[in-house]
Amino acid sequence: MVVAVVFTIYVLIILFLTSARDPGIIPRNSRPPEEEPHHDSSVPAQAGNRHTPGRQFPRTKEVMVNGMQVRVKYCSTCMLYRPPRCSHCSICNNCVERFDHHCPWVGQCIGLRNYRFFFMFVSSTTLLCIYVFSMSALYIKVLMDDNHRTVWEAMKESPPSVVLMAYCFIALWFVGGLTGFHLYLIGTNQTTYENFRHRADNRINIFDRGCPSNFDEIFCTKLNPSKNNFRALVQEEVPRPTEEAKAEDVGGDTHPKIEVDLENCQDLLKISEQHNIEEGIDLSKISQRQNDEENDSRESTDPLRSTLEADSIMGINHRASVNMTMIRSDPEPSSYGNSSSEIAADSHTNSRVIIKEAGRLFE
Repeated sequence: MVVAVVFTIYVLIILFLTSARDPGIIPRNSRPPEEEPHHDSSVPAQAGNRHTPGRQFPRTKEVMVNGMQVRVKYCSTCMLYRPPRCSHCSICNNCVERFDHHCPWVGQCIGLRNYRFFFMFVSSTTLLCIYVFSMSALYIKVLMDDNHRTVWEAMKESPPSVVLMAYCFIALWFVGGLTGFHLYLIGTNQTTYENFRHRADNRINIFDRGCPSNFDEIFCTKLNPSKNNFRALVQEEVPRPTEEAKAEDVGGDTHPKIEVDLENCQDLLKISEQHNIEEGIDLSKISQRQNDEENDSRESTDPLRSTLEADSIMGINHRASVNMTMIRSDPEPSSYGNSSSEIAADSHTNSRVIIKEAGRLFE
């Protein structure tokens, strides 16, 4: 019992070291590396616009490792070229040196600085399962020998031993298989990520230095200190200078695009004004032509109109003179006895006739 408790405490300590230790996170850069970028001109510029091609860095570059060229990739999230055997963890969102895998049971990435503790945790758990299973089976054997009982009678007398044996037997398949797999990886100097990704590529493992040297590299090499100071105060990042700020520093124009847009607008205004002037000239010509045609038609109809107007006026004057003669030459004395209202009615009727004739004339 004492050995089992001490062994369990040891396994928990190793688990804590694996989970709480920096796996080898590479600090991010606040700006891209100072290398010559290339411009992405795959997208053509649209008509009327002047787009500057995107400023991008090469996705890969070649470095020498053990006398052979190795291709390393550029991480756009961390803004750096990953060292060999480094990969970006999508869960932790960090680039980790000698990235092996992200363990959900430990809650941490497994990399350069905690891989040995992870293997010690897995292998120690395997040994603990074997020890607990063996001690439980031995206790049942003791019960059988002391009281001369069968296996079922001994198991009924000690149910906890049966539960522990079943639990350790099931767990041993997982942690035991994981221990054997990582023994193979250490012996060949591979990582879980490299083994699953490059298994079908048949690549030559340039990091393999032989089984003894590979074990010595994992367990006996001094670990470098962490590149991160997690207890330091966060430093305020200096904002990156924009293209406009750079133009101000060199005394250049800060608004080149605005001036180009203004020039384009001025050209469009000139074109539209020219079109408006041409349309105005055409409209003035059309209106002048219409006025000339109207004047010609009026001149052709003026003699006829003047004759009709003279005839109408003469007819009106003749009817008015006849009416006035009839009023004045009436011999009957009764006509003088008419009231003034009848005379006013006759004059009103005559005036209405004159107005109608005049309106007809003007129409």
